[in-house]
Amino acid sequence: MKRHGLQHAELNRVIATMGHTDTLVIGDVGLPVPPGVPCIDLAVVQGTPSFQIVFDAVFAELAVESVTFASEIHEHNPEIAKLAEKLSNMRVKVDEVSHDEFKRFTARAVAVVRTGEASPYSNVILHAGVTF
Repeated sequence: MKRHGLQHAELNRVIATMGHTDTLVIGDVGLPVPPGVPCIDLAVVQGTPSFQIVFDAVFAELAVESVTFASEIHEHNPEIAKLAEKLSNMRVKVDEVSHDEFKRFTARAVAVVRTGEASPYSNVILHAGVTF
């Protein structure tokens, strides 16, 4: 049993096997999962677990080189827009694309992590970096 950090076995396995530039999506409860992309469904009820809790746990475990958000966050989700700004200030490369393009990018992910988050555009694509 792990003492600290992320406890979800399948999510730990996915993170541990990711290579440089592989992508992992953390999405809200409504984000469609493309056919053939594994879904790690953490949603229990609407709102639980939150996007932020899942993001924080995954970000603490994964070497992240860059992130991609939907550009609509600025108009529709100020909390996610603040997260994008915070990551940029931490020297993480932040990209933004339209929500439609974002959904197309999810088809290349190693997995989609489905949270219970119910606020619009609470989605991010994490691009794996390297630890050396």
